Amino acid sequence: MNQSAFASPNNTGLLANRYQILELIAKGGMGEVFLAEDVLLGGIPVAVKFLSQTVSTPKMKQDFIHEALMSAALSQRSLHIVRAHDYGVSEAGKPFYVMEYLKGKSLKDLIPMPLPNFLTLTRQICLGLNCAHQGIDFEGQIYPLVHRDIKPANILVVPDPILGQLVKILDFGIAKFVNYASTFSTNKGFNGTLPYSSPEQLEGGELDSRSDIYSLGVVMFEMLTGAKPWQPETNLFGAWYKAHHFEAPQAIADVNPQLKLPQQLNDLIMACLEKTPSDRPQNMQEILQVLNSVDKSITPDYPATPAPVSTPKTPVVSDLPLAIEKKCWELTWPKDKPIQEIVFPQILDIAPKSVTTICLMLPQEEIHKRAVCQIRNQFIWITSPHPMLLWVTVIYTPALGLKWLPCYLNMQNTQNHQLVYALAEHERYPVVCFTLEAPHDCANVLSSYIDFNRRQLLKTWVEQSKSLPPSSKAHLSKNLLKEQYKQMQSQILQQMAVTPQAEKC
Repeated sequence: MNQSAFASPNNTGLLANRYQILELIAKGGMGEVFLAEDVLLGGIPVAVKFLSQTVSTPKMKQDFIHEALMSAALSQRSLHIVRAHDYGVSEAGKPFYVMEYLKGKSLKDLIPMPLPNFLTLTRQICLGLNCAHQGIDFEGQIYPLVHRDIKPANILVVPDPILGQLVKILDFGIAKFVNYASTFSTNKGFNGTLPYSSPEQLEGGELDSRSDIYSLGVVMFEMLTGAKPWQPETNLFGAWYKAHHFEAPQAIADVNPQLKLPQQLNDLIMACLEKTPSDRPQNMQEILQVLNSVDKSITPDYPATPAPVSTPKTPVVSDLPLAIEKKCWELTWPKDKPIQEIVFPQILDIAPKSVTTICLMLPQEEIHKRAVCQIRNQFIWITSPHPMLLWVTVIYTPALGLKWLPCYLNMQNTQNHQLVYALAEHERYPVVCFTLEAPHDCANVLSSYIDFNRRQLLKTWVEQSKSLPPSSKAHLSKNLLKEQYKQMQSQILQQMAVTPQAEKC
């Protein structure tokens, strides 16, 4: 990653020799966000955030780099934290982050919301925060990360072909650095967002994950009611200090008497708003347990969220180039693979570009029933402790439910570099279905679409993996990805009204 001083957003040069700044898209107390293009990756859109504080000393720059490195590592571990690709310092001394560009809505624009939506989005927020609070292994030491500015404006909700709605938490690491930079420059003023700040945060002391839990309590209250737990006479620091330290929050039932809220959920939100950290839930796992329990006990007044995937009325057409589809139909089951229901990736050498396929074996009857289906894909990439990519293909058929096809790719393997790069070269990849029954021939060829941005990310991850130091901890990264895979499966199943059968290969 880049650590040098580069062009500012006020001139026509490229930032960090690769990002062309296009336009201002957001502005807040912590900085400005610009839409930009990554010219090294063919003009893929990215978001560049310039922090408001100026880096004026080597010590400040070193601390910014430290926070940026940990935030970037964290963003690779959770699907629910915005991906940070790069960082640096502009010629004007402004620190910046380069992030994935996401088209979605701020959580603040969705408030208030029905209880099913609340449960779906809050669960994802908690999963992202839980990953951060558990800590990042940085230079052999575990660093728990506290966000310090959890609020609706820092939570983005984007459309997702699998989850329906995908939560992305913004600005991890930024609040801590901005607070440090202000103190360093002798500006002793409070840095944060007053309505969401915990009592201990207002004191300026050391914070742990329970401060984020307090802020989440405020957010949950607002998601359900459209109002904040307190209504001070002014928005000045003193009024909010008094509210957070000495005033009891309003009762949810008083703010919104029409809201039919399970008592267990009401108690959870009130517990998060306790003044003393030890009186709150002590970690995100406790909150997730309550949310899952409430979700299972919802009355018929709150019907299950309908499946976001529509059922095609005609069999799926592969939409593959004729030469590729013909090559797939000619494939035979590899002799070194067992005769059982498994899935594996394979590269096909087809001029002018190689093609990456997914091969799987299924009973012939199931292949026939899945001829009418929808196919989606998802990718999760982590760099630490070992570079590894989880590539998941999901086949949905109303009669059979969801079929999960996960592939774990060790990205220190040069063959996998070629495989992933070939995958990114095409809009669609083939899903080749072989029969479990002899003679184990190809019985159908489906295809899955990958949008341009994801394909550019795949190429970026290949290049990143080439520059990372050697590691022998592939098993640790695979375990981390398995946990994220379980979370992703759980979320998809809770959002889709299907009963999966034969789910795992």
